[in-house]
Amino acid sequence: MRRPSLLVNAGLGVVALAGALWAYQTVAVSNTASSSTAGNQRYATVQAGSVVATVSASGTVQSANTANADFGTSGTVTEIDAKVGDVVTKGQVLAKVDPTAAQDQLNTANANLASAQQSLTRANAAAPVDASAVVSAQAQVAQAQAAVDADQRALDGTVLKAPMAGTVTAVNGSVGGSSSVSTSPSAAPSSAGSGFIQLADLGQLQVSGYFAEADATKLKVGQAATVSWSAPANTRATGKVASIAPTATTQNSVNSYQVVISLDTVPAGTRLGQTTSVAVTVARADNVLRLPTAAVRSAGGRFTVQLVTGTNKTQTTVVQVGVQGDTFDEITGGLEEGQQVAIQRQAIPTTTAGPGGGIFGPGGVGGAGGNRRGAGG
Repeated sequence: MRRPSLLVNAGLGVVALAGALWAYQTVAVSNTASSSTAGNQRYATVQAGSVVATVSASGTVQSANTANADFGTSGTVTEIDAKVGDVVTKGQVLAKVDPTAAQDQLNTANANLASAQQSLTRANAAAPVDASAVVSAQAQVAQAQAAVDADQRALDGTVLKAPMAGTVTAVNGSVGGSSSVSTSPSAAPSSAGSGFIQLADLGQLQVSGYFAEADATKLKVGQAATVSWSAPANTRATGKVASIAPTATTQNSVNSYQVVISLDTVPAGTRLGQTTSVAVTVARADNVLRLPTAAVRSAGGRFTVQLVTGTNKTQTTVVQVGVQGDTFDEITGGLEEGQQVAIQRQAIPTTTAGPGGGIFGPGGVGGAGGNRRGAGG
């Protein structure tokens, strides 16, 4: 009875030993594969081409010519003659308020003016003429005329006319409601809720975006820009920087500057308020030697590359850099066309837990060395 037990135990021991050996080999192979790929490098050749540097921001489609139209006289709105989407001409009647009170004031002012004029006529006809009486009567006529002019303007203000040709984009009132008042309705940048009726010239569209402070310092009026729409998809247009706000807009303690981009052509389907992305070319060099930005390292204003000198051999070489582009850097010295440089791949972070170490640990994703020009960049 003991021999079968011994055989069973011996068999189990062999199985356990084989399992341990298999586990060891699996781990060893895995570790070997990981270490062999960590040191891999890719290579780039110094070639001629273009280098482009851009700064970008999100933008919104706006009209370059807008107006907020308001009544010149307050009152109850009696009619509205335009609706959103209507195309109107300059001077076209858009709405009216009740003119009764304004007309009564004008009638009274005209009566006072007639009386003042009669007084002046009598003063001039007196014999002898009293100079001081004439002067007083003239002053009364002037005052009465000024009242008539003001009351006429008030009556005219009960009719709202379009200050420019364009498309109605908003009607901020209704019949029976009170009118908003402006002493001089005129073309001006419109804002939400301003103006009884808002107008925009849809034939003159532009894009407005807010650029970060560091990027805004690189911008100049006239620089080329590319505008991309999220909807309609794959819609793009070219343009130029038309204006740069001289003062910053601050939000959450972050400064940004409003930049307006004029469009060379307006794509079909473009609407006010559409969201876009704007890329402005701030530097460009054509037909120059270049390398991918990942191949060029920077430290203390000094640029270096890993020049390939032989099989699996490189040496650190100082280079001079011109335009630092989005994907390529211009090489102005230190290398010749056709030479190769090594680009070290980012090391694969270990999963070993350590002090403060998550799966990525120091120097992992978003950690030290994450800058595109850092070591291994």
